[in-house]
Amino acid sequence: MLFYAWGEPIWVFLLVFSGLTDYVHALIVEKYRGSWQSKAALLSSIVLNLLILGFFKYSAFFIKNINILFRLHLPYREFALPIGISFYTFQTMSYVIDVYRGEVEAQKSPWKLLLYVSLFHQLVAGPIVRYQDIAHDIEHRQLSVRRFSEGISRFVVGLSKKVLLANTAGEISEMFLKANIDELPVLGAWFGISLFALQIYFDFSGYSDMAIGLGRMFGFNYKENFNYPYVARSVSDFWRRWHISLGSFFRDYVYIPLGGNRRHLLRNLFVVWFLTGLWHGASWNFVLWGLYFGVLIAIERMWLLRRLEKWPRFISHVYLLLAVLMGWVLFYYPSLTDVWLFLQAMFAWGSRPWIDAQLAIQFSNNIFFFLVAIVCATPIAKLLQQITQPTLARAQGWACPALTFTLLLLSTITLLGQTYNPFLYFRF
Repeated sequence: MLFYAWGEPIWVFLLVFSGLTDYVHALIVEKYRGSWQSKAALLSSIVLNLLILGFFKYSAFFIKNINILFRLHLPYREFALPIGISFYTFQTMSYVIDVYRGEVEAQKSPWKLLLYVSLFHQLVAGPIVRYQDIAHDIEHRQLSVRRFSEGISRFVVGLSKKVLLANTAGEISEMFLKANIDELPVLGAWFGISLFALQIYFDFSGYSDMAIGLGRMFGFNYKENFNYPYVARSVSDFWRRWHISLGSFFRDYVYIPLGGNRRHLLRNLFVVWFLTGLWHGASWNFVLWGLYFGVLIAIERMWLLRRLEKWPRFISHVYLLLAVLMGWVLFYYPSLTDVWLFLQAMFAWGSRPWIDAQLAIQFSNNIFFFLVAIVCATPIAKLLQQITQPTLARAQGWACPALTFTLLLLSTITLLGQTYNPFLYFRF
């Protein structure tokens, strides 16, 4: 609570309110299971959580659009978004739903439920942790020197991803993504959006690694949130590997209850992907970004997946990278005009050069970093670790701690010297 209040001295009370009200809702759901009171408590929890999230995150967006659509002048206020609100409202809501389904028992201690809601390891930037996944850890945490050491190593890996890779990629990409799009060379557009793709992956997966590492240090076992998404061969596979906790949340609490694959497949897909886009931000570019992936997944489900499986791995992988990079353009630019202009630059629309002096300089100066970042976004490093495991085992007394300490030292030095340190998922 102190950690959260340091960043949110006022809105910490909103987090406490959300946790305690769903504590009560879950007790009612369990006590009156099978009756109308249980269903009413479930509905009340869902509505209350969505109202809290909608008020702080989407009220200004909706009122602005109503004003534009009906030429009105309704007043509105844009709130500073409470940190982590998109995560903890989903978590408390999923807790009550799981109690209603009988998948977990209601927590009798309000303090232990507040512990679940306020776990600082993952509160700020995810992953979305379900109560049923850590219910045993809350009651029976096991601490050991070995687990604490593993947690430190995992945290340092995540910190290195964020500081050494994500920040560097972002700093270089902005030279192209924030430049005058009309003057952007074709390969400059591709280089810039490729670096942004690496930045957002290392940024978010790095935060997830840090959360998993911190959790392990304190005796909590969080599930993996990323599984090398850029090695996928289809958009469907990409989203099974990217932000796994969010994808599984929408699958289990929206897609399957709507009918899943059994009925109204297309409707269910578009509802889920509309909500996925909206969850990422109160802006039309995020909504279109979500619907864009919804359309691609619908096409894959209907006929493309069968063909992708028959294509050479290289061809299907190129298709995936092309689809994802175009999606990141939608994600990056709030202005749809800028999105259109950037896509024109990517596909050499009109008279523009393929390369210019700035691109040549930046590419030659950063080619080593670019290649290292690409390798780190694939399982190659993990495979190398497995191959050298016997050697590392013999030297594990000093090699692993030395590597961890070196990464921590490099990250700390870099962080102290950087002025560019964005938090991409702060808006969520």
